[in-house]
Amino acid sequence: MAIRLTSRSEELRSLDLHSPREIVAELDRHVVGQAAAKRAVAIALRNRIRRQRLPPEKAAEVTPKNILLIGPTGVGKTEIARRLARLSGSPFLKVEASKYTEVGYVGRDVESMIRDLAESAVDMVRREQEAAVRDRAEANVEEQLLDLLLPGRIPAEPPEVAEAPAPRGTREKLREQLRAGQLEARSVEVEVRDRSAPSLQILSSRGVEEMDVSFRDMLPGLFGGRTRQRTLPVAEARKVLLQQETSKLVDDDQVSREAVERTEASGIVFIDEIDKIAGREGGHGPDVSREGVQRDILPIVEGTTVSTKHGAVRTDHILFIAAGAFHVSKPSDLIPELQGRFPIRVELQALGLEDLVRILTEPKSALLEQYRQLLATEGVDLRFTDAAVRELARFAMEVNQNAEDIGARRLATVLETVLDEVSFESADGGPRAVVIDAPEVVRKLAPLVKDRDLSRFIL
Repeated sequence: MAIRLTSRSEELRSLDLHSPREIVAELDRHVVGQAAAKRAVAIALRNRIRRQRLPPEKAAEVTPKNILLIGPTGVGKTEIARRLARLSGSPFLKVEASKYTEVGYVGRDVESMIRDLAESAVDMVRREQEAAVRDRAEANVEEQLLDLLLPGRIPAEPPEVAEAPAPRGTREKLREQLRAGQLEARSVEVEVRDRSAPSLQILSSRGVEEMDVSFRDMLPGLFGGRTRQRTLPVAEARKVLLQQETSKLVDDDQVSREAVERTEASGIVFIDEIDKIAGREGGHGPDVSREGVQRDILPIVEGTTVSTKHGAVRTDHILFIAAGAFHVSKPSDLIPELQGRFPIRVELQALGLEDLVRILTEPKSALLEQYRQLLATEGVDLRFTDAAVRELARFAMEVNQNAEDIGARRLATVLETVLDEVSFESADGGPRAVVIDAPEVVRKLAPLVKDRDLSRFIL
Protein backbone atom coordinates (compact mmCIF):
# COMPACT_ATOMS: atom_id res chain seq x y z
CA MET A 1 0.00 0.00 0.00
CA ALA A 2 1.48 3.32 -1.03
CA ILE A 3 1.31 6.26 1.34
CA ARG A 4 -0.29 9.35 -0.13
CA LEU A 5 1.74 12.51 0.30
CA THR A 6 0.18 15.92 0.49
CA SER A 7 1.38 17.91 -2.52
CA ARG A 8 3.62 20.87 -1.86
CA SER A 9 1.10 23.30 -3.32
CA GLU A 10 -1.57 21.92 -0.95
CA GLU A 11 0.78 22.39 2.00
CA LEU A 12 1.54 25.98 1.07
CA ARG A 13 -2.14 26.85 0.67
CA SER A 14 -3.13 25.20 3.96
CA LEU A 15 -0.31 26.45 6.21
CA ASP A 16 0.34 30.02 7.26
CA LEU A 17 4.12 29.93 6.97
CA HIS A 18 6.50 32.41 8.48
CA SER A 19 6.16 36.14 7.91
CA PRO A 20 9.22 37.92 6.45
CA ARG A 21 10.07 39.20 9.93
CA GLU A 22 10.00 35.65 11.34
CA ILE A 23 12.09 34.36 8.43
CA VAL A 24 14.73 37.01 9.12
CA ALA A 25 14.68 36.12 12.82
CA GLU A 26 15.28 32.47 11.97
CA LEU A 27 18.12 33.36 9.61
CA ASP A 28 19.64 35.51 12.36
CA ARG A 29 20.12 32.32 14.41
CA HIS A 30 22.56 30.98 11.81
CA VAL A 31 24.01 33.95 9.91
CA VAL A 32 25.49 37.09 11.47
CA GLY A 33 24.62 40.47 9.97
CA GLN A 34 23.71 41.02 6.30
CA ALA A 35 20.24 42.34 7.15
CA ALA A 36 19.53 43.57 3.61
CA ALA A 37 20.20 40.15 2.07
CA LYS A 38 18.04 38.44 4.68
CA ARG A 39 15.16 40.83 4.01
CA ALA A 40 15.41 40.22 0.27
CA VAL A 41 15.29 36.42 0.51
CA ALA A 42 12.57 36.58 3.17
CA ILE A 43 10.36 38.64 0.88
CA ALA A 44 11.10 36.33 -2.04
CA LEU A 45 10.03 33.31 0.02
CA ARG A 46 6.90 35.05 1.27
CA ASN A 47 5.97 36.05 -2.29
CA ARG A 48 6.21 32.38 -3.25
CA ILE A 49 3.72 31.52 -0.51
CA ARG A 50 1.44 34.34 -1.65
CA ARG A 51 1.57 33.09 -5.24
CA GLN A 52 0.52 29.59 -4.18
CA ARG A 53 -2.61 31.07 -2.64
CA LEU A 54 -3.72 32.71 -5.87
CA PRO A 55 -6.13 31.04 -8.30
CA PRO A 56 -4.14 28.80 -10.69
CA GLU A 57 -4.68 31.03 -13.72
CA LYS A 58 -3.34 34.09 -11.88
CA ALA A 59 -0.55 32.20 -10.12
CA ALA A 60 0.81 31.09 -13.49
CA GLU A 61 1.43 34.73 -14.43
CA VAL A 62 3.39 35.62 -11.29
CA THR A 63 7.08 34.85 -11.76
CA PRO A 64 9.64 34.82 -8.93
CA LYS A 65 11.82 37.86 -8.41
CA ASN A 66 15.29 36.39 -8.69
CA ILE A 67 18.05 37.80 -6.50
CA LEU A 68 21.66 38.79 -7.19
CA LEU A 69 23.85 38.82 -4.07
CA ILE A 70 27.03 40.88 -4.44
CA GLY A 71 29.81 40.54 -1.92
CA PRO A 72 33.19 38.99 -1.10
CA THR A 73 33.60 35.33 -0.27
CA GLY A 74 32.88 34.12 3.23
CA VAL A 75 30.30 36.75 4.21
CA GLY A 76 27.26 34.44 4.26
CA LYS A 77 25.82 34.40 0.73
CA THR A 78 25.63 30.63 0.40
CA GLU A 79 24.56 30.07 3.98
CA ILE A 80 21.64 32.49 3.66
CA ALA A 81 20.35 30.67 0.59
CA ARG A 82 20.87 27.21 2.12
CA ARG A 83 19.12 28.13 5.37
CA LEU A 84 16.25 29.66 3.42
CA ALA A 85 15.76 26.37 1.57
CA ARG A 86 15.80 24.37 4.80
CA LEU A 87 13.36 26.76 6.42
CA SER A 88 10.89 26.41 3.56
CA GLY A 89 11.46 22.69 3.00
CA SER A 90 12.34 23.41 -0.63
CA PRO A 91 14.56 21.40 -2.97
CA PHE A 92 17.87 23.25 -3.05
CA LEU A 93 20.89 23.08 -5.32
CA LYS A 94 24.14 25.05 -5.18
CA VAL A 95 26.12 25.22 -8.41
CA GLU A 96 29.13 27.18 -9.58
CA ALA A 97 28.63 29.08 -12.79
CA SER A 98 32.27 28.58 -13.74
CA LYS A 99 31.70 24.80 -14.05
CA TYR A 100 29.35 25.22 -16.98
CA THR A 101 30.30 25.78 -20.59
CA GLU A 102 28.56 26.80 -23.75
CA VAL A 103 27.11 23.95 -25.80
CA GLY A 104 29.88 22.48 -27.91
CA TYR A 105 32.64 23.10 -25.36
CA VAL A 106 34.04 20.64 -22.84
CA GLY A 107 32.12 20.81 -19.55
CA ARG A 108 28.63 20.50 -18.12
CA ASP A 109 25.60 21.93 -19.90
CA VAL A 110 23.42 24.33 -17.94
CA GLU A 111 20.31 22.12 -18.10
CA SER A 112 22.08 19.67 -15.81
CA MET A 113 21.43 22.05 -12.90
CA ILE A 114 17.70 21.42 -13.25
CA ARG A 115 18.22 17.68 -13.52
CA ASP A 116 20.33 17.81 -10.36
CA LEU A 117 17.65 19.89 -8.62
CA ALA A 118 15.03 17.30 -9.56
CA GLU A 119 17.25 14.56 -8.11
CA SER A 120 17.50 16.58 -4.90
CA ALA A 121 13.70 16.77 -4.79
CA VAL A 122 13.39 13.02 -5.40
CA ASP A 123 15.73 12.31 -2.49
CA MET A 124 13.72 14.66 -0.28
CA VAL A 125 10.35 13.13 -1.17
CA ARG A 126 11.66 9.57 -0.90
CA ARG A 127 12.97 10.23 2.61
CA GLU A 128 9.57 11.58 3.59
CA GLN A 129 7.78 8.54 2.20
CA GLU A 130 10.23 6.16 3.82
CA ALA A 131 9.64 7.87 7.15
CA ALA A 132 5.87 7.57 6.62
CA VAL A 133 6.01 3.80 6.00
CA ARG A 134 8.81 2.97 8.43
CA ASP A 135 6.58 1.66 11.24
CA ARG A 136 4.74 -0.66 8.90
CA ALA A 137 7.98 -1.79 7.25
CA GLU A 138 9.54 -2.59 10.63
CA ALA A 139 6.49 -4.62 11.62
CA ASN A 140 6.68 -6.60 8.36
CA VAL A 141 10.41 -7.21 8.83
CA GLU A 142 9.80 -8.54 12.32
CA GLU A 143 7.38 -11.11 10.94
CA GLN A 144 9.83 -12.06 8.19
CA LEU A 145 12.62 -12.58 10.72
CA LEU A 146 10.36 -14.76 12.84
CA ASP A 147 9.53 -16.83 9.78
CA LEU A 148 13.24 -17.26 9.07
CA LEU A 149 14.03 -18.12 12.67
CA LEU A 150 11.09 -20.47 13.05
CA PRO A 151 9.99 -22.04 9.72
CA GLY A 152 7.92 -24.70 11.47
CA ARG A 153 10.71 -25.80 13.83
CA ILE A 154 13.44 -24.42 16.07
CA PRO A 155 16.87 -24.93 14.47
CA ALA A 156 18.72 -24.31 17.73
CA GLU A 157 17.07 -27.27 19.54
CA PRO A 158 18.37 -30.88 19.51
CA PRO A 159 17.40 -32.84 16.34
CA GLU A 160 14.89 -35.11 18.07
CA VAL A 161 13.04 -32.07 19.39
CA ALA A 162 13.51 -29.94 16.26
CA GLU A 163 11.62 -32.40 14.05
CA ALA A 164 8.46 -31.91 16.08
CA PRO A 165 6.08 -29.05 15.28
CA ALA A 166 6.86 -25.89 17.22
CA PRO A 167 4.87 -25.67 20.42
CA ARG A 168 2.13 -23.06 20.57
CA GLY A 169 3.48 -19.75 21.83
CA THR A 170 7.03 -20.36 20.65
CA ARG A 171 6.66 -17.63 18.02
CA GLU A 172 5.67 -15.12 20.67
CA LYS A 173 8.59 -16.15 22.87
CA LEU A 174 10.93 -15.64 19.94
CA ARG A 175 9.30 -12.28 19.29
CA GLU A 176 10.10 -11.19 22.85
CA GLN A 177 13.69 -12.38 22.47
CA LEU A 178 13.99 -10.62 19.12
CA ARG A 179 12.71 -7.35 20.54
CA ALA A 180 15.03 -7.68 23.51
CA GLY A 181 18.03 -8.01 21.18
CA GLN A 182 18.87 -11.54 22.31
CA LEU A 183 18.92 -13.01 18.78
CA GLU A 184 21.09 -10.44 17.02
CA ALA A 185 23.95 -12.90 16.48
CA ARG A 186 21.72 -15.76 15.19
CA SER A 187 22.29 -16.46 11.49
CA VAL A 188 19.47 -16.54 8.95
CA GLU A 189 19.32 -16.91 5.20
CA VAL A 190 17.86 -13.95 3.35
CA GLU A 191 17.23 -13.32 -0.31
CA VAL A 192 18.98 -10.19 -1.56
CA ARG A 193 18.93 -8.47 -4.92
CA ASP A 194 21.94 -9.08 -7.11
CA ARG A 195 23.68 -5.73 -7.53
CA SER A 196 26.56 -7.09 -9.54
CA ALA A 197 25.14 -5.91 -12.88
CA PRO A 198 27.79 -3.98 -14.82
CA SER A 199 27.50 -0.31 -15.61
CA LEU A 200 28.95 1.90 -18.28
CA GLN A 201 29.59 5.55 -18.84
CA ILE A 202 28.40 7.41 -21.90
CA LEU A 203 29.13 10.86 -23.18
CA SER A 204 26.27 13.31 -23.15
CA SER A 205 25.38 14.86 -26.50
CA ARG A 206 25.99 18.25 -24.87
CA GLY A 207 29.56 17.61 -23.87
CA VAL A 208 31.46 15.19 -21.72
CA GLU A 209 28.99 15.10 -18.88
CA GLU A 210 29.25 11.60 -17.49
CA MET A 211 26.12 9.58 -16.87
CA ASP A 212 26.02 6.25 -15.06
CA VAL A 213 23.76 3.86 -16.94
CA SER A 214 22.96 0.54 -15.33
CA PHE A 215 22.15 -2.47 -17.45
CA ARG A 216 19.38 -3.17 -14.96
CA ASP A 217 17.64 -0.01 -16.15
CA MET A 218 18.23 -0.79 -19.82
CA LEU A 219 17.31 -4.48 -19.58
CA PRO A 220 15.05 -4.89 -16.54
CA GLY A 221 13.86 -8.29 -17.68
CA LEU A 222 17.40 -9.62 -17.64
CA PHE A 223 18.66 -8.17 -14.34
CA GLY A 224 15.59 -6.93 -12.46
CA GLY A 225 14.57 -10.29 -10.97
CA ARG A 226 17.96 -11.72 -10.08
CA THR A 227 18.43 -12.52 -6.40
CA ARG A 228 20.78 -14.65 -4.36
CA GLN A 229 20.80 -16.21 -0.91
CA ARG A 230 23.06 -14.80 1.80
CA THR A 231 23.60 -15.99 5.33
CA LEU A 232 23.64 -13.00 7.67
CA PRO A 233 23.34 -12.31 11.39
CA VAL A 234 19.90 -11.11 12.40
CA ALA A 235 21.28 -7.61 13.05
CA GLU A 236 22.46 -7.28 9.43
CA ALA A 237 19.52 -9.19 7.96
CA ARG A 238 17.15 -6.71 9.59
CA LYS A 239 18.80 -3.81 7.74
CA VAL A 240 18.65 -5.63 4.40
CA LEU A 241 15.01 -6.67 4.86
CA LEU A 242 14.02 -3.20 6.09
CA GLN A 243 15.51 -1.61 2.98
CA GLN A 244 13.71 -4.11 0.74
CA GLU A 245 10.41 -3.75 2.58
CA THR A 246 10.58 0.04 2.54
CA SER A 247 11.22 -0.04 -1.22
CA LYS A 248 8.11 -2.17 -1.70
CA LEU A 249 5.93 0.23 0.26
CA VAL A 250 7.23 3.38 -1.46
CA ASP A 251 5.63 4.15 -4.81
CA ASP A 252 8.44 5.31 -7.10
CA ASP A 253 6.03 6.81 -9.62
CA GLN A 254 4.36 8.83 -6.91
CA VAL A 255 7.76 9.97 -5.64
CA SER A 256 8.71 11.16 -9.13
CA ARG A 257 5.44 13.01 -9.64
CA GLU A 258 5.62 14.75 -6.29
CA ALA A 259 9.31 15.58 -6.80
CA VAL A 260 8.66 17.20 -10.17
CA GLU A 261 5.78 19.22 -8.73
CA ARG A 262 7.88 20.32 -5.78
CA THR A 263 10.79 21.25 -8.03
CA GLU A 264 8.57 23.40 -10.22
CA ALA A 265 6.66 25.04 -7.36
CA SER A 266 9.37 25.62 -4.74
CA GLY A 267 12.82 24.72 -6.08
CA ILE A 268 15.73 27.04 -5.31
CA VAL A 269 18.93 27.16 -7.39
CA PHE A 270 21.89 29.05 -5.98
CA ILE A 271 24.32 30.01 -8.77
CA ASP A 272 27.62 30.96 -7.20
CA GLU A 273 30.56 32.68 -8.91
CA ILE A 274 28.33 34.21 -11.57
CA ASP A 275 30.89 37.01 -11.83
CA LYS A 276 33.31 34.46 -13.32
CA ILE A 277 31.17 34.26 -16.47
CA ALA A 278 30.50 38.01 -16.69
CA GLY A 279 31.80 39.30 -19.99
CA ARG A 280 30.87 39.94 -23.60
CA GLU A 281 31.91 38.28 -26.83
CA GLY A 282 35.40 39.00 -28.10
CA GLY A 283 37.58 37.09 -25.64
CA HIS A 284 40.13 34.43 -26.45
CA GLY A 285 41.06 31.00 -25.14
CA PRO A 286 39.10 29.55 -22.19
CA ASP A 287 37.03 32.71 -21.74
CA VAL A 288 35.54 32.59 -25.21
CA SER A 289 32.40 30.80 -24.07
CA ARG A 290 31.52 33.07 -21.12
CA GLU A 291 28.81 34.96 -22.98
CA GLY A 292 27.62 31.67 -24.46
CA VAL A 293 27.14 30.26 -20.95
CA GLN A 294 25.11 33.34 -20.01
CA ARG A 295 22.90 32.85 -23.05
CA ASP A 296 22.45 29.19 -22.18
CA ILE A 297 21.46 30.09 -18.61
CA LEU A 298 19.02 32.74 -19.82
CA PRO A 299 16.19 30.43 -21.01
CA ILE A 300 16.51 28.35 -17.83
CA VAL A 301 15.95 31.48 -15.74
CA GLU A 302 13.28 32.88 -18.07
CA GLY A 303 11.28 29.67 -18.06
CA THR A 304 11.67 26.58 -20.18
CA THR A 305 11.09 22.85 -20.03
CA VAL A 306 13.95 20.54 -19.12
CA SER A 307 13.72 16.80 -19.62
CA THR A 308 14.74 14.68 -16.64
CA LYS A 309 14.43 10.96 -16.02
CA HIS A 310 11.59 11.77 -13.62
CA GLY A 311 9.64 13.78 -16.18
CA ALA A 312 9.60 17.21 -17.79
CA VAL A 313 10.32 20.10 -15.40
CA ARG A 314 9.14 23.63 -16.07
CA THR A 315 11.51 26.25 -14.67
CA ASP A 316 9.09 29.22 -14.73
CA HIS A 317 8.65 29.38 -10.95
CA ILE A 318 11.99 28.11 -9.70
CA LEU A 319 13.71 30.78 -7.60
CA PHE A 320 17.24 31.59 -8.78
CA ILE A 321 19.67 33.27 -6.40
CA ALA A 322 22.96 34.28 -8.05
CA ALA A 323 26.02 35.45 -6.20
CA GLY A 324 29.45 36.80 -6.97
CA ALA A 325 32.25 38.90 -5.54
CA PHE A 326 32.56 41.04 -8.71
CA HIS A 327 36.10 42.08 -7.84
CA VAL A 328 37.30 42.39 -11.42
CA SER A 329 33.92 42.69 -13.09
CA LYS A 330 30.57 44.28 -12.32
CA PRO A 331 26.94 43.19 -12.70
CA SER A 332 26.60 45.39 -15.79
CA ASP A 333 29.14 43.11 -17.52
CA LEU A 334 26.48 40.41 -17.66
CA ILE A 335 24.41 40.40 -20.84
CA PRO A 336 21.43 42.77 -20.50
CA GLU A 337 18.85 39.98 -20.83
CA LEU A 338 20.34 38.10 -17.87
CA GLN A 339 20.67 41.26 -15.80
CA GLY A 340 16.95 41.82 -16.26
CA ARG A 341 16.17 38.38 -14.87
CA PHE A 342 17.74 39.27 -11.51
CA PRO A 343 15.79 42.40 -10.56
CA ILE A 344 16.63 42.28 -6.84
CA ARG A 345 20.24 43.18 -6.13
CA VAL A 346 21.72 43.20 -2.65
CA GLU A 347 25.25 44.12 -1.66
CA LEU A 348 26.66 42.18 1.29
CA GLN A 349 29.16 43.92 3.51
CA ALA A 350 32.67 42.70 4.31
CA LEU A 351 33.01 41.35 7.84
CA GLY A 352 34.54 43.52 10.56
CA LEU A 353 36.01 42.61 13.92
CA GLU A 354 32.70 42.64 15.78
CA ASP A 355 31.09 40.49 13.08
CA LEU A 356 33.83 37.87 13.43
CA VAL A 357 33.45 37.85 17.23
CA ARG A 358 29.73 37.26 16.86
CA ILE A 359 30.26 34.51 14.27
CA LEU A 360 32.49 32.69 16.74
CA THR A 361 29.92 32.78 19.53
CA GLU A 362 26.35 33.62 18.50
CA PRO A 363 25.03 31.30 15.74
CA LYS A 364 23.31 28.08 16.73
CA SER A 365 26.20 26.09 15.26
CA ALA A 366 28.96 28.54 16.18
CA LEU A 367 32.52 27.37 15.58
CA LEU A 368 33.55 27.55 19.23
CA GLU A 369 30.55 25.46 20.23
CA GLN A 370 31.39 22.86 17.59
CA TYR A 371 34.92 22.46 18.92
CA ARG A 372 33.68 22.39 22.51
CA GLN A 373 31.27 19.55 21.76
CA LEU A 374 33.85 17.58 19.76
CA LEU A 375 36.42 17.65 22.55
CA ALA A 376 33.77 17.01 25.21
CA THR A 377 33.37 13.51 23.73
CA GLU A 378 36.84 12.76 25.15
CA GLY A 379 36.31 14.42 28.50
CA VAL A 380 37.86 17.80 27.67
CA ASP A 381 35.94 20.82 28.96
CA LEU A 382 37.10 23.48 26.49
CA ARG A 383 36.55 27.13 27.28
CA PHE A 384 37.64 30.43 25.69
CA THR A 385 37.95 33.68 27.57
CA ASP A 386 36.26 36.72 26.05
CA ALA A 387 39.67 38.26 25.39
CA ALA A 388 40.78 35.09 23.57
CA VAL A 389 37.74 35.24 21.33
CA ARG A 390 38.53 38.82 20.38
CA GLU A 391 42.14 37.89 19.65
CA LEU A 392 41.02 35.06 17.38
CA ALA A 393 38.77 37.47 15.47
CA ARG A 394 41.52 40.11 15.31
CA PHE A 395 44.10 37.72 13.88
CA ALA A 396 41.59 36.36 11.36
CA MET A 397 40.76 39.87 10.19
CA GLU A 398 44.45 40.80 9.96
CA VAL A 399 45.27 37.78 7.80
CA ASN A 400 42.27 38.55 5.58
CA GLN A 401 43.58 42.07 5.09
CA ASN A 402 47.13 40.99 4.29
CA ALA A 403 46.29 37.97 2.16
CA GLU A 404 43.23 36.83 0.23
CA ASP A 405 40.04 37.89 2.03
CA ILE A 406 38.05 34.70 2.61
CA GLY A 407 35.78 36.17 5.25
CA ALA A 408 34.53 34.00 8.09
CA ARG A 409 36.17 30.92 6.61
CA ARG A 410 39.46 32.23 8.00
CA LEU A 411 38.18 31.59 11.53
CA ALA A 412 38.29 27.83 11.05
CA THR A 413 41.93 28.06 9.97
CA VAL A 414 43.09 30.09 12.96
CA LEU A 415 41.08 27.90 15.36
CA GLU A 416 42.70 24.74 14.02
CA THR A 417 46.11 26.32 14.58
CA VAL A 418 45.31 27.38 18.15
CA LEU A 419 43.73 24.04 19.10
CA ASP A 420 46.30 21.83 17.40
CA GLU A 421 47.94 20.64 20.64
CA VAL A 422 44.66 20.21 22.51
CA SER A 423 43.10 18.20 19.69
CA PHE A 424 46.17 15.98 19.37
CA GLU A 425 46.47 15.23 23.10
CA SER A 426 42.78 15.14 24.09
CA ALA A 427 42.45 11.37 23.77
CA ASP A 428 45.44 10.70 26.07
CA GLY A 429 45.08 13.09 28.97
CA GLY A 430 41.75 12.00 30.44
CA PRO A 431 38.95 14.29 31.66
CA ARG A 432 40.13 17.82 32.33
CA ALA A 433 39.34 21.48 31.80
CA VAL A 434 41.22 23.47 29.18
CA VAL A 435 40.97 27.26 29.14
CA ILE A 436 42.26 29.16 26.12
CA ASP A 437 43.15 32.72 27.06
CA ALA A 438 44.41 35.69 25.04
CA PRO A 439 48.14 35.09 25.68
CA GLU A 440 47.79 31.51 24.40
CA VAL A 441 46.13 32.75 21.18
CA VAL A 442 48.86 35.34 20.70
CA ARG A 443 51.58 32.75 21.35
CA LYS A 444 50.20 30.44 18.67
CA LEU A 445 49.25 32.98 16.01
CA ALA A 446 51.48 36.04 16.32
CA PRO A 447 54.62 34.45 14.79
CA LEU A 448 52.62 33.18 11.82
CA VAL A 449 50.74 36.42 11.21
CA LYS A 450 53.92 38.51 11.55
CA ASP A 451 55.60 36.50 8.78
CA ARG A 452 53.36 37.34 5.82
CA ASP A 453 54.86 34.72 3.55
CA LEU A 454 54.32 32.05 6.21
CA SER A 455 50.79 33.20 6.98
CA ARG A 456 49.85 32.94 3.31
CA PHE A 457 50.70 29.24 3.39
CA ILE A 458 49.49 28.28 6.88
CA LEU A 459 46.67 30.67 7.74
